[in-house]
Amino acid sequence: EAILEGHCYQHHVYITDKPARDVMIAANAVLLASGTAALEAMLCKRPMVVAYIMGGLTYLMMKRMYKPDYFALPNILAGELLVPEYLQADVNATNLASSLAQFWHQDSQKAAAMHEAFLRIHESLRCDADKRAAKAVLQLLNRHDDSPLVNVA
Repeated sequence: EAILEGHCYQHHVYITDKPARDVMIAANAVLLASGTAALEAMLCKRPMVVAYIMGGLTYLMMKRMYKPDYFALPNILAGELLVPEYLQADVNATNLASSLAQFWHQDSQKAAAMHEAFLRIHESLRCDADKRAAKAVLQLLNRHDDSPLVNVA
């Protein structure tokens, strides 16, 4: 709050202690660090820009050992560049602001396409996981007991 008081911003900035999920759902777009937050924003179906900066030595080692096409989870799950992602030196105010601005100004089609892709990925991740997990537990229980608890079909 002290930092905000000392600066003049053209847009409203809100500080909240609400859960991240609630804030993401309320947002027009989300700027976040790579990791599970990107997966959460994707499940909330929010347009996002993903950025990540790691230690210099770690980056040099990872660059030599591992060369992924993408590092943001939505992009990895989709197998394509759905969300803008910036790494190391590319994480700067110009890149982040211009990518975020696309969602507010000129590119509502891009945001809509991203939303549709998020829906497809979300459905592929669900796969009735709760029912499949319950069925697997019942099968294990029935295997260890002569009288079945439930008939698992």
